[in-house]
Amino acid sequence: MSQEQIELITIDALLEKVRAKKSQGCRLVQISATQLPGQIELTYSFDLNSQLSNLRLSLPGEEPHLPSISSIYLCAILYENEIHDLFGVQVAGIAIDFKGKFYKTAIKFPFASAKIPCASSAAAPAAGAAACAINPDATPK
Repeated sequence: MSQEQIELITIDALLEKVRAKKSQGCRLVQISATQLPGQIELTYSFDLNSQLSNLRLSLPGEEPHLPSISSIYLCAILYENEIHDLFGVQVAGIAIDFKGKFYKTAIKFPFASAKIPCASSAAAPAAGAAACAINPDATPK
């Protein structure tokens, strides 16, 4: 059984740490983003011999930006364009930049705000309750 490892890093250490993962032979598994109050948390997950390790960093909620890792792992272009389009994170130096057109959304940067509208329907009442739990200041629609 493998044990997950999470290393907290700064934006300044990101490229160095990712290069080290690449030189160790790790493959990039995923990059995830989540909106927290006043910040966006990113987790970069890597695998080596069925051992998962993660690099985690926090970006400020206002005008978040970071360097691209696509020069190290080309497949990161998918994650980085997604993080830009959904969370509004400016990613500098993406190898293939879709310039905000990777996803077509009704709302620009739909996850960039900590305010998640509460909406509950008969089809998915739990989803509405979950959204309200994330943002207790919102009122159900």
